[in-house]
Amino acid sequence: MEEKDKKLLRMLAVLSTVGLTMVAATLIGLFLGLWLDRKFGTSPWLTAVFFLLGIFAGFRNLFVYARRILKTSNGEDDKKP
Repeated sequence: MEEKDKKLLRMLAVLSTVGLTMVAATLIGLFLGLWLDRKFGTSPWLTAVFFLLGIFAGFRNLFVYARRILKTSNGEDDKKP
């Protein structure tokens, strides 16, 4: 397999994880908030807080992946000497 094809497959793999991580982070925050609300009886406050934290974490992951893609496309390596 050519180096160009390997780089394309690597970028596609990173892009395919973006949607999954955004959904996963949001759902983890939602379910954690629901569980804590049931445990402490604070409905809906902890659900809202953890749902928003999950959304924030998903967008943070999106930013990290986008930066990684830009570094890869510019030919930079993630490892620093």
